[in-house]
Amino acid sequence: FTAHLEFYETEELQSVVTRSASLLGSPIDARAAHEIASRSRGTPRIANRLLRRVVDYAQVHGDGTLTLEAARGALELFEVDPSGLDRLDRAVLDAVCRRFAGGPVGLTTLSVTIGEEAETVETVAEPYLVREGFLIRTNRGRMATPKAWDHLGLNPPTPVGSLFD
Repeated sequence: FTAHLEFYETEELQSVVTRSASLLGSPIDARAAHEIASRSRGTPRIANRLLRRVVDYAQVHGDGTLTLEAARGALELFEVDPSGLDRLDRAVLDAVCRRFAGGPVGLTTLSVTIGEEAETVETVAEPYLVREGFLIRTNRGRMATPKAWDHLGLNPPTPVGSLFD
């Protein structure tokens, strides 16, 4: 028996967020629920974690109502961008693009560069970055895709011709 878990669609996660907000006693605007869901990487656990952060933010910076503005403010404060990337994800992409010209770069070298454990990079950041098309794994190391360069607002280096061109 091999189990394969499917990721949730944004609409499904929006329902999860709305239900969880209700259980927390925090009314939530549909647009706020959608904003949280869209940044949750297709994972209910992450959606609920982000929701708790938005609830805390709304209580401190407002009247506790979970509005789109509160959701965006909290997610910006906690550095979760519209693609669902957090500080670690962006550090990985930034290192691959800026320090290693898009790669390939090995896991150990990448981990040392960003100051994270190799296991953390491999199990926390990399699966989402690969699944969403920001990073590819090759037998020579990790490489940034055009989507990664675009996301960071960078231009990829101009390829150097081969020895035989």
